[in-house]
Amino acid sequence: MSGKQLQGKTIAFLATDGFEQVELTEPWQAVQAAGGEPRLISLESGKIQGVHHDQKGDEFSVDQTVDEVNATDFQGLVLPGGVFNPDALRLSVNAVNFVREFFKEGIPVAAICHGPWMLVEADVVNERMVTSWPSVKTDLINAGANWVNQECVCDNGLVTSRKPDDLPAFCAKMVEEFAEGIHSGQTV
Repeated sequence: MSGKQLQGKTIAFLATDGFEQVELTEPWQAVQAAGGEPRLISLESGKIQGVHHDQKGDEFSVDQTVDEVNATDFQGLVLPGGVFNPDALRLSVNAVNFVREFFKEGIPVAAICHGPWMLVEADVVNERMVTSWPSVKTDLINAGANWVNQECVCDNGLVTSRKPDDLPAFCAKMVEEFAEGIHSGQTV
């Protein structure tokens, strides 16, 4: 996962307070190691609070708000988990539309743990194979997804994983998909 696979590519990380810190920092480092430029996108400017499960983590500076960007500004999207993070994001029409736009444009998306809740809200998982944290399984199935209990699943540019232990496989597949670029046939 080293080298310049992502040279010249900018990857959006959509998060807000309560994101699982390691699910942002490890993919962020993977993007940087592959020569890409990660950008932290959130609901408001300033800083957002990471968590380590149920304990406060570090604060991270937001690069841009979801109101200031479009999916076409990026070559990939990462949706970290954490229970509070996707639950708050899916209440934002602009954040949901931002995620949906990646699928309309065929731009690869990677979501881990509780992150796939945003995929449910954006209505982009119908007939897709995905995985997630087990408590999100029923929501994904109800949204039309084919949920499987696997370390890492990739379906036409959509990479999903279950938990922090899956990060090595998730990061490797995510970088591969971002390097490959636009996928045809993504439907919303």
